[in-house]
Amino acid sequence: MNLTLAIVLIIVALAAGAAVAGFLAYSKGVNAGIEKRKLQAESIVGSAEQQAERIIEDAEKDADNKKKSALIEAKDEIHKLRSDADKEIKDRRAELSRQERRMQQKEENLDKKTDNLEKKEDVLNQKIKSADEKLKEAETIKKSQLDVLERISEFTKDQAKEYIISKLEDDLVHEKAVKIAAYDQQIKDECQEKARSYISLAIAKVAADQVSEAAVSVVPLPNDEMKGRIIGREGRNIRTLETLTGVDLIIDDTPEAITLSCFDQIRREVARIALEKLIADGRIHPTRIEEMVDKARREVEYRIKQEGERAVIETNVHGLNHELIKLIGRLKFRTSYRQNVLDHSIEVAKLCGVLASELGVDANLARRAGLLHDIGKALTAEIEGSHVQIGVDVCKKYNENPIIIHAVEAHHNDVEPRTVIACIVQAADAISAARPAARSENYESYIKRLQKLEEICNSYEGVEKCFAVQAGREVRIMVVPEVINDEKMVLVARQISQQIENEMDYPGQIKVNLIRESRVTDYAK
Repeated sequence: MNLTLAIVLIIVALAAGAAVAGFLAYSKGVNAGIEKRKLQAESIVGSAEQQAERIIEDAEKDADNKKKSALIEAKDEIHKLRSDADKEIKDRRAELSRQERRMQQKEENLDKKTDNLEKKEDVLNQKIKSADEKLKEAETIKKSQLDVLERISEFTKDQAKEYIISKLEDDLVHEKAVKIAAYDQQIKDECQEKARSYISLAIAKVAADQVSEAAVSVVPLPNDEMKGRIIGREGRNIRTLETLTGVDLIIDDTPEAITLSCFDQIRREVARIALEKLIADGRIHPTRIEEMVDKARREVEYRIKQEGERAVIETNVHGLNHELIKLIGRLKFRTSYRQNVLDHSIEVAKLCGVLASELGVDANLARRAGLLHDIGKALTAEIEGSHVQIGVDVCKKYNENPIIIHAVEAHHNDVEPRTVIACIVQAADAISAARPAARSENYESYIKRLQKLEEICNSYEGVEKCFAVQAGREVRIMVVPEVINDEKMVLVARQISQQIENEMDYPGQIKVNLIRESRVTDYAK
């Protein structure tokens, strides 16, 4: 670095001297003083050259010194690296020696283990040979013993196997019956306890007045003279009233009363209101009858709307189409097995809400499904088809929730229920219909149900007699003890219960009671 600097300084000095000399040569002819300056510049240049030579010599000496110092440092570094390399080579050689010794030890151990394995293999072969001989001996002994057993038991091998399998099947039937009985009882206890809790809670929260209405209405008269005025000249008044209302008026010897006969309660209600208004007004003629029938019809329609709104408010169901509300109100004048359908629907809606709340399901949706489940009964007199299909069509028409439509469709098992709400509606419908005195049943259908129940029970092998008792709520079955044992009774009872569930429709539940009795009779002579 110093040598470079010295060279640069020399070059600068030479350049400066040359510049000065040039300047002096240029100004030689100008004046005499310039010559003097030239001499001074030459002397300066000479001294600069001497100084430059001295600087170069110093730089060369400094460079030699640094070179020697660098050589010494390099030699020391090389010596150090050589020492480290020698040490590392020595360590690696030592490590290789150790690994070589370990490999030799492992080879010696492997040789020893190989020798031991060969010895053990020889011993094992001898043992296998001995075991084969003993197996042959055991087979011989087994065969001789089997011959002895067949001779003693008088059973062949296949016969003995069949006998053991038959005994095993009997044991398995017993075990199966015991398990089924235990699990069945456990499930029944748990389900009955929960069902009692939910149903009792639901029933306790619902109180509905039940009214049974017949197919006739009686209108009181102020006196018997009013009968003649109602009949009119040549019967024109009564014919007009019957034609306009579609109701039969029965005027008999009953004092101060007229009977209105019609299975359509809405028409009967219109006729009753119109007749009461005519009696109160006193003016009875065909024109007046038409006016009163129109007023009565409007009054009934208004009442239908009021009943629908009352049902919606009472069940806390909101957002129904106004046409649906009218159809709900029409259920007030519809009965099923003498149970008022509107009261039944309100009761089912409330039961659905309580059951849904207990089960953690949407209570609002459940109440809505319960209120609409029998909506088709409002139109059964006008549209052909079952009330279930009519109800489904009506709900679809007014864009009800698909869950509600499915619940309406499944509440009589027309389709398999796929949602919890559909099952809740089924349960609530059964609770409302199965209460004592809630419905009256047709005698003919009641007899058919009992006959079907006994027919199912008699179809099983081993059933001697069966009796449907408790109004069809229990069936008692006498079985042949030689055909059906105690264990098989559990299976038969289960099969009969499942067949009754699959093939019959009935309110509540039916108890299947199997009775097995063994009797021995002897005579002392």
